[in-house]
Amino acid sequence: MRPLVVVLALLLAAGPLAAQTPPKPPPKPAATPTPVQTATPAETPPPYEPQLLRLAELMGALFYLRDLCQAGDGDQFREKMARLLEAEAHTEERKATLAGAFNRGFGDYALIYRTCTPNAQEIVARYLEESGRIARDIAGRYGG
Repeated sequence: MRPLVVVLALLLAAGPLAAQTPPKPPPKPAATPTPVQTATPAETPPPYEPQLLRLAELMGALFYLRDLCQAGDGDQFREKMARLLEAEAHTEERKATLAGAFNRGFGDYALIYRTCTPNAQEIVARYLEESGRIARDIAGRYGG
């Protein structure tokens, strides 16, 4: 759980974070046939999964809206999401779930807002507050 505390602390920080992890190289073909493997059980999501999915969705919305409203820091939310994926996405399925929440947050607002409005600015303010609250809550309850 220690990486989660570090990631959540970084999410609360205002500074930019590192870029996404490099892609994995494709596996090399085996020289001999491999035995049939049984399916591995799906990763059990952590107890804070609903909050983590909401946080990812908020970061997607903020990524879109902050740039739309000329804040100039939208990329920080994409970078924070990359750090969250690095810490929390231990399987491809989990990565897809978290990235899907981020993309949903981005896409929902991209469909609605083409220009920055007072309502969009209010949403940004509320989402910044909510994302900070969620990150503090997860770190406080589950960060060890």
